Amino acid sequence: MSRAAQCAVCEDHAESTFRVEGMCCQHEAELLTRRLGTLRGVERTSTDVVRQQLRVAYDRAVTSTGAIAEAVAETGLRAWPDEGAHEVKAAPAAFGEGHWFGVPPLAVASAALALGLGLSWTDAPRPAMIALLALAVVAGGATTLRRAVTSARQGRLDMFVLMTVAVVGAAAIGEWIEAATVVVLFSLAQALERRSLDRARDAIHTLIAEAPSDVAIRRGGHMDRVPLEGVRVGDVLVVAPGERIALDGDVIEGTSDVNQAAITGESVPVSRGPGERVFGGTVNGGGALDVRVTAVGDDTTLARIIHMVERAQASRAPSQAWVDRFAARYTPAVIALAALVAIVPPLAWGEPVGAALYRALVLLVIACPCALVLSTPVSIVSALAAAARRGVLVKGGLHLERLASITAVAFDKTGTLTHGVLTVTDVVPLAGVDRAAVLETAGRIAARSTHPVDRAIVAHVRAGGDGRPGEASNVLAFPGLGLTAVVDGDPAAVGSPRFFASRGWFTDALAAPTAEARARGLQVVLVARGGRALGLITLGDELRTHAQAAIAELRAAGVRQVALLSGDHAEAAAEAGRASGVDVIKGGLLPDEKLTLVRELTASVGPVAMIGDGINDAPALAAAHVGIAMGAAGAAAAIETADVALMSDDLRGAAYAVRLGKATLSTVRANVGVALAIKLVTVILAVAGVATLWMAVLADVGGSLIVVANALRLLRTR
Repeated sequence: MSRAAQCAVCEDHAESTFRVEGMCCQHEAELLTRRLGTLRGVERTSTDVVRQQLRVAYDRAVTSTGAIAEAVAETGLRAWPDEGAHEVKAAPAAFGEGHWFGVPPLAVASAALALGLGLSWTDAPRPAMIALLALAVVAGGATTLRRAVTSARQGRLDMFVLMTVAVVGAAAIGEWIEAATVVVLFSLAQALERRSLDRARDAIHTLIAEAPSDVAIRRGGHMDRVPLEGVRVGDVLVVAPGERIALDGDVIEGTSDVNQAAITGESVPVSRGPGERVFGGTVNGGGALDVRVTAVGDDTTLARIIHMVERAQASRAPSQAWVDRFAARYTPAVIALAALVAIVPPLAWGEPVGAALYRALVLLVIACPCALVLSTPVSIVSALAAAARRGVLVKGGLHLERLASITAVAFDKTGTLTHGVLTVTDVVPLAGVDRAAVLETAGRIAARSTHPVDRAIVAHVRAGGDGRPGEASNVLAFPGLGLTAVVDGDPAAVGSPRFFASRGWFTDALAAPTAEARARGLQVVLVARGGRALGLITLGDELRTHAQAAIAELRAAGVRQVALLSGDHAEAAAEAGRASGVDVIKGGLLPDEKLTLVRELTASVGPVAMIGDGINDAPALAAAHVGIAMGAAGAAAAIETADVALMSDDLRGAAYAVRLGKATLSTVRANVGVALAIKLVTVILAVAGVATLWMAVLADVGGSLIVVANALRLLRTR
């Protein structure tokens, strides 16, 4: 693209990225966009709240990075060019944001509020109570006040201005308890939003940590260990047994089982040999591999997952709250109306100035929107507390609102819909062979192996009451294929059908049960001893105990379609899908394919909740309307990326979260309606001259008590 095509006006087009300290929510992003939009020479801006980055395209002949940083400083934030450093020196915190003698301001405000409330119920001097409540207002409201001032300077009457009006109005009429309570609850809601973004940032760091920092490569006939950044496409990685594979590539020498669960979600390690592809971030098994690198840097599969998470998180700008939009009209309208009430009657028909001013004061007191401000945060806090009691971690009020609109749910399979652990499902002896003989031979050989399949067989033998299985001798491992051994002087083997076929042991008697088991998505292990096949053992990943009940509850909660999106092979996905009762089944998916299907499901059905547990699920979790992670069994990246975590791994928690979201949204709407109705009635009475100052106070306090009591009902949501 030419410079002229980029900007027809700019003489010296440039683009810079800044790190912005203090940009912790969409409010600051909007302030930055608005302020920089007025800066001469700036062509366009974009913000990434998750990474705290600002990108600016500008005319270098007109403005500079210094001028941009100064403009950012006018919004109360601090910016400097981002040169890619991961660690930056923090700037001094703004008043009210740093710790007070080592204690967070929100904790100070909460403690002061509790002590103030306690004194209000005793005969303690009123000044002491007011001093504590004033401390709560200052500690909890300093950040809100700073944001309100910044918004007001830019001519924007938003939620922070509305909040400031509420607190100042309550304090002005002596309602210090109400003022302090509103400040603490509002500050708590803001803290939850910041915590949600911090978790998103941690998710990205967790993904980055999956790649090793240096690797062994073979160049010119000798091996060197070099930093990951020094590897080029075409280099040969030397991957030792048990080592994490650093980059995408093709195996050119060696055979091994590779655990690809982090990328594909496959429930068991897969065999990889010459000519087959491996992914960076996966874990090598028991064999050494030489891998020719096919992608480095941002082109690797793991890097693409990281970028997908970043883009999905950054693009999910929170919807502007209705109260915030209302405040832009409500606050100036009431102030203008109060001015008219104070000025017009004395000038128009000679009403005493004192009476007019009194009515205007009553109107301003009525305008104090405490009940309206409390209507949302109290409901959110109550719902979050209720969810926590049920082992459901919801990372903020926005996600509760989104849960209410869910019409489709997509499940990962391995570790989500299923336990993610292989277990023996059946033992099939051939004709004339005893079932115990199959288990004994397999158990004795498997006891010498650490492969997940072999561990599952040994666990099954022990659970059957046979105790610790005896061991075989002369055990030889063939990575990705099977084991040979000697059992009581007889040659014996366990392994895959491909292994048996290569040795000439795969008979017609094994073909039918093997094909049947594979059609059901089961893992097949064949067993031979003394030169003949004994039978086969099938293994599978069992559904979670409450999987079917969870899906039924989701449908009862209003979910219209349930899908299974799995990285496991198609047969295993189909078997799990049929057993659980989902509507749509897709198997063999890579992370970007899961993300695409989530978006397609959103377009065709509506808002989607994605439920997963692995790193491979992170992009889909981030792109979904609501991401739900398995808290106990899930990978750290999935848990941090998701909006909701089921800490007990009970899938029924997902249906509970949807029900809670609907109840919360309904409660918020009811609270807003009650608050507005009370305001409307009292405003009409005030303009008519009927309302008194005490009526205004009673209406304000009464409305606040009503919305708080209604919000607390959410604690009983089932």
